[in-house]
Amino acid sequence: MPGQPAPVPDLSRTQLLVYAAIAVAVLMIGARWIRSSGGGSGSTAVSFAADSSHEGESTRDVVVHVAGDVRRPGVYRLPAGSRVTDAVRRAGGFDGGANQDAINLAARLSDGQQVVVPGPGTMAASSAAGGQTGPVSLGSATVEQLDGVEGIGPVTAQKIIEFRDQHGGLSSINQLDEVDGIGPSTMETLRAALQP
Repeated sequence: MPGQPAPVPDLSRTQLLVYAAIAVAVLMIGARWIRSSGGGSGSTAVSFAADSSHEGESTRDVVVHVAGDVRRPGVYRLPAGSRVTDAVRRAGGFDGGANQDAINLAARLSDGQQVVVPGPGTMAASSAAGGQTGPVSLGSATVEQLDGVEGIGPVTAQKIIEFRDQHGGLSSINQLDEVDGIGPSTMETLRAALQP
C-alpha cells in the first residue's frame, strides 16, 4: 500500500550498527585532533608536562630570534619546552669566537625571546675585580652577582634566586616582573644589565 512504510529488513539493522560504529570512530578521531591542537589537556599535553610549567602552552611552538656569534642568525620556530641550546643548534651552532660560558644554555625558551650569543670580549657572569663587563646571566648568577646589578639589592637578589629555583629557571627578563619588589621602572634598568 502506498501510504504505509515498508517493514525494516534485518539487513538495514546491521547497516545501522555499522553506521553507528563509524560515527563513534569519527567522534573519537575528532576528539583526539582537538586535544592535539591545544583544545584540551590530553596525551599531547602530558608528554610535555615535565618540560612546561604552563600546560596550555605545551602544545604551541615558540618563535625566537637567535643573534650574536652563531653561524646562521635568524628567527626560528621550535617546539614548546625547547632550551637555549636547541635554539643555538638550530642556528647552526656557535661561531668560532662565541663565548659559550657567558650564556645559559639550559634556560627554557619563551615565545618572542631573543637569544644573544656573546662574542669573545664578553666575560661570563662573574664578579671580576674591575666590575661586571657584560650582562649577568639570570640562569647561573649568584646572590652576590645579582646584588652587584644596579636596581637589585641583597633581598631582591635572594628573591630572584628563589623564584628561579621554584620555576626551573628563567627564560626571559620579563619573568622578573613577577618577583616581589621589582616594578616597571626597575625592569627597564635590568633589561640592559641581565640576560636569560
